[in-house]
Amino acid sequence: MASVSVDEAMRHAIALAARGLGTTSPNPLVGCVLLDAAGEIVGEGFHAYAGGPHAEIVALAQAGKRARGGTAVVTLEPRDHTGRTGPCSHALIAAGVARVVVAVPDPNPIASGGAATLRAAGIEVEIGVRVGEAEAGNIAWLTSMRRGWPYVIWKYAATLDGRSAAADGTSMWITSEAARIDVHALRGTVDAVIAGVGTVLADDPRLTARNLRDGTLAIRQPLRVVVDSSGRTPADARVRDGAARTWIATATEVGAGPDGRVDLPALLAELHHRGVRAALLEGGPRLAGAFLAAGLVDKVVGYVAPKLLGAGPTALLDAGVTTIADVIDLELTDVTQVGPDLRITALPRKREA
Repeated sequence: MASVSVDEAMRHAIALAARGLGTTSPNPLVGCVLLDAAGEIVGEGFHAYAGGPHAEIVALAQAGKRARGGTAVVTLEPRDHTGRTGPCSHALIAAGVARVVVAVPDPNPIASGGAATLRAAGIEVEIGVRVGEAEAGNIAWLTSMRRGWPYVIWKYAATLDGRSAAADGTSMWITSEAARIDVHALRGTVDAVIAGVGTVLADDPRLTARNLRDGTLAIRQPLRVVVDSSGRTPADARVRDGAARTWIATATEVGAGPDGRVDLPALLAELHHRGVRAALLEGGPRLAGAFLAAGLVDKVVGYVAPKLLGAGPTALLDAGVTTIADVIDLELTDVTQVGPDLRITALPRKREA
């Protein structure tokens, strides 16, 4: 096998890390490629599920004795503490690697310190190779670790004129089956799905991740969260059907904001405490507006159907914008056709202080 550069190895490690999306939380996505002393790939791995072997351990097992004197290329700083598995920094030292190349330093104070441990053992450590790509691939976990609440994705579906339902309230189905399948795949990548009690009362959604063709549930289900300030969720609501864990978050339990409703920052802090690193905000328009007004949305994913209604509820209500100068600017990052619909992905731009 021909030798590869460290840059090429890191690109491959980032691709490997992505294979764990949806199964590793609350742990991060991590990929590792091991090069021998001649620069040939002798081992590779990724963190596949929480509690399972970490990327470095998988790669070291493949490499065996060929790891000695080689280079470990890792997307995230090797952890330095013992949890459900041992510290990866110690495993790299024991394997006799000579160099460790890292994309992103670990922001988790409990697990960080691997680079210092490796250097103390005489191993050369380089940090920052393809850091932008590695950060983008692990953005939810990194964001939640750095600030203490989950990465929030607001998902909505609407017609071309911005309506989420017809004037009589009917909304099945604004978007195509292809778009709805895409949404269920998105649900499978997050730890929690959040909806307001108004959506539960109006639509009685299940909020599960499933195969729409046969109705089977995905093996891993996100936590269903109903933001219900005064506890109005019916006892027979489908979110209480036992198909997935459900939390009815009331103002009494979470705390109330100035408006008497559930305090959203406190809600997100509690979700982080429960191991939620990425959350999908699905409805309704009033709750979405409150999240946007508070600056709590990190990404917007909109499914826009080539249809016109001309009347009916909109996909978004009051988001704290009263004049054009306060508009919430978005940076488009992707526009993809899904069936007949468009999936638009955008990031809210930070407002000037």
